[in-house]
Amino acid sequence: QVQLLESGGGLVQTGDSLTLSCAASGRTFWFMGWFRQAPGKEREFVAKIPWSATTTYYADSVKGRFTISRDRAKNTVYLQMNSLKPTDTAVYYCAGQRNGDTQFNIWGQGTQVTVSS
Repeated sequence: QVQLLESGGGLVQTGDSLTLSCAASGRTFWFMGWFRQAPGKEREFVAKIPWSATTTYYADSVKGRFTISRDRAKNTVYLQMNSLKPTDTAVYYCAGQRNGDTQFNIWGQGTQVTVSS
């Protein structure tokens, strides 16, 4: 069974840092990524990283503050979030994109990140 299990969310203050983890089981993925959904808003892309981990992609809103990384041996992806802002408050979802697929189609259950002002 393919599963993505996120952890690391919580309540922090503006300017704090937080690291999210996502452990994949059942298969490996061509791309792994993070998305988020704030209350009343649509889910949005945050960051993604390929299996090779040779490059990374970020939404403009998090570029320079967030870092995505991947441990292939552990089949785990991380999202290091620095200089957090209240606008970063959302449920963060880990996602997997299989080789040959055109989009992310395997999702974790989500982890809440709340940044207080």
